Amino acid sequence: MPAMRAIDARPNGPHTITMAKYDTTELIREALDAGFSQAGELNLEALVFMPEVRDMCRADRCNQYGRNWRCPPACGSIEDAAERAAKYSYGLLVQTIGTMEDDFDYQAMLDTGEQHKRNFVDLIGALKTRYDDILPMGAGTCSICTACAYPDAPCRFPEKSYSSMEAYGLWVSRVCEISGIPYNNGKRTITYTSCYLLK
Repeated sequence: MPAMRAIDARPNGPHTITMAKYDTTELIREALDAGFSQAGELNLEALVFMPEVRDMCRADRCNQYGRNWRCPPACGSIEDAAERAAKYSYGLLVQTIGTMEDDFDYQAMLDTGEQHKRNFVDLIGALKTRYDDILPMGAGTCSICTACAYPDAPCRFPEKSYSSMEAYGLWVSRVCEISGIPYNNGKRTITYTSCYLLK
């Protein structure tokens, strides 16, 4: 893959981590109890925002580019995404892994994706009961509403809606690699990855 330009989420250099205030073991347990297949701490060094990744959204494979408040261009610039993420000091990666009968098992892909989104939104709610400010980044387009209000009306659920990791410009496989979490979980599997950033 060619070298990519990137925007670092760390305007003053690497994140300065003070005393650890998050219990990774407990957060992983909570994620697994919420239904995710695996979870782990996100290495903040992986928070590098790539305009080329964001540009892939323009291919509009999910049919949401320019149609959803949480997708480009409505979700803001790549610079906005990097600035927003730089305010957080801890990250949790979560994954849902599905098994496919063959490489073209679309139903398994769909079912696993829907399960992942349900668990992702549920955990957003659970985390917000304990932490004042979190930044969730999902796998794929926000689909809380059957049809997004964009552009005719404001987002109906601004406290629940979310942008995807890709919309933020994150190269998901690289985020997983840097964080020591498998991105590919074997033949005939499909993996959906999301994350939560905590202050």
